Amino acid sequence: MSKKKEKKVPVVLEQIAILDFAAEAKCIAKVNDEVIFVQGPVAPGDIADLRILKSKKSFKQAQAIHIQPLSEHRTEVACAHFGICGGCKWQHVSYASQIAFKERQVRDNLTRIAKVKLPEFQPILGSSEEYYYRNKLEFTFSSARWLTEDEIGKEDLGSMNALGFHVPGRFDKILPVDHCYLQPDPSNAIRNGVRDFAQANGISFYELKMQKEGALRNLIIRNTLTDELMVTVQFAYASEDEIHLVMNYLKLAFPVITSLNYVINQKGNDTFHDLDVVCFHGKPFMVEVMEDLKFQIGPKSFFQTNAKQALHLYQLVREYACLTGNEVVYDLYTGTGTIGLFLAKHAAKIVGLEYVDMAVEDAKINATLNGITNATFFAGDMKKVLTREFIAIHGNPDVIITDPPRAGMDLDVVNQILEVQPHTIVYVSCNPATQARDLALLDVAYTVDVVHPVDMFPQTHHVENIVRLKLRNKR
Repeated sequence: MSKKKEKKVPVVLEQIAILDFAAEAKCIAKVNDEVIFVQGPVAPGDIADLRILKSKKSFKQAQAIHIQPLSEHRTEVACAHFGICGGCKWQHVSYASQIAFKERQVRDNLTRIAKVKLPEFQPILGSSEEYYYRNKLEFTFSSARWLTEDEIGKEDLGSMNALGFHVPGRFDKILPVDHCYLQPDPSNAIRNGVRDFAQANGISFYELKMQKEGALRNLIIRNTLTDELMVTVQFAYASEDEIHLVMNYLKLAFPVITSLNYVINQKGNDTFHDLDVVCFHGKPFMVEVMEDLKFQIGPKSFFQTNAKQALHLYQLVREYACLTGNEVVYDLYTGTGTIGLFLAKHAAKIVGLEYVDMAVEDAKINATLNGITNATFFAGDMKKVLTREFIAIHGNPDVIITDPPRAGMDLDVVNQILEVQPHTIVYVSCNPATQARDLALLDVAYTVDVVHPVDMFPQTHHVENIVRLKLRNKR
């Protein structure tokens, strides 16, 4: 008979000092000069016991299992779901410490990766709202909720239905959320109301593992600074009666909803960009207002999720672009054209480029909505669209605004920028590491003269950064 494989006893290191923050919301510790990346709600200055999860040649990964004493960087946690929900991993860290680390994260990335001459940084622009700042949240219905440690092994677990967020690392388990601190009222009331109504009326929740049954699948709540409210319900295997029952409930219980929509989605994922959206009540869109501009937002539209801070970001981009009214401005990775439209009346011409067709259609709608005639938008693969032929038709850019995804700019795009040599580049990034990589490539012709971090997402490790580059010598 073969021997049973003995379970390895986890290695625990006791009373280890947490030294600093690290990437991806982790912290860092050292034992005998070996680096340990620590996950869990720890902060620099904590003393913690660490359970080793993985051992690599150059570092270890660990989970903090006991923390005492606590760091001075800590603050009171607001949310009852903290530590299980993966949404606000820095809620235990004071906001002053959060933005100080984010500023240092930008500095470290630009210094270590870009290795270019840098100016004195502008102080990070913190968010005026630490909670309730998001204008969009997506919640998932599930017939298999996450069980707490106390519930595991118990026979009577009550209802297994849940409406909330995915537990990190588990696509098939949903944490029931009672109160979320990310989106203002009536977000919590709508979510809890739909959940209770469905339970009371026997309407089934989606089965995430097999994806073959369940009426209710997803709930998306969006709001604007002008108090418009959009709710979109995704149904999977619902009858017509169930759909109308839920939608009528929302219409009557929450008359503040200005756009009430639903989608039938039986695909293998929650995306519905290729599906029909039915407007059940109200308008099929919302309108956000920033300064004197209006932006139409539909159920499928992308829009910055912290609108108040996005306005400040756009104002900084406009300031750093230093437009006189005579410039041709290229807005790369333009999304729905928000930055380009924000700059339009200060430039001679705006040319926006974006991968996503639907986003470009939104940009065109918003240009028309605001009577902007000097902005044109084009969809396609950036490195294939931004060619010498395209530039010959639309004009050589004097200023380029670029706001790429986390992966940064395509190398072909960087090379094309170096070819056309605009006198100013304003580079907005949600990932200072890839931004730093691109700055190193642009260093052959450009000097960085402004660095300005902006915090768009309090209680998380994410940070935006604005860099302005000036051309040294025009060919």
